[in-house]
Amino acid sequence: MPLWMIHHTPGIFSDAGKRELAGRITDQYEKAGLPRFYVVTIFNEARPEDFYVGGEPTQVGVRIAIDHIARSSADKADRQRITRWIGRLLTPVVEAHPELHWEFHVDETSEDLWMINGLVPPPGGSDAEKAWAQANSVSVY
Repeated sequence: MPLWMIHHTPGIFSDAGKRELAGRITDQYEKAGLPRFYVVTIFNEARPEDFYVGGEPTQVGVRIAIDHIARSSADKADRQRITRWIGRLLTPVVEAHPELHWEFHVDETSEDLWMINGLVPPPGGSDAEKAWAQANSVSVY
């Protein structure tokens, strides 16, 4: 499951912009073979008085914490590829706010520590996972 926690100051994302970015994020993971419902994107707006960088309030900022559980990167080249596509996904936001302070990181968590609706997800790339992706829902396998 990719979980994107997007912390941002006011005015960075409209409701339509949130929906568009969440859709683009989900599309990328679907292209990689994940069921769409694995992808969770949460936007947390924080006032500048609550968003500090270097000990100072930040007027225009975005900080994204991404958890990858369903898949892990194989090596440094794979991690660099992931970093580049995340950067490309964020380019429209960055370009719309030239004064923006922005950053992200990706954590990889063991899939052994993950459940959806009380079920351990099927192995990556398995027929059961493909069935979940096709149905876009959890089912006993």
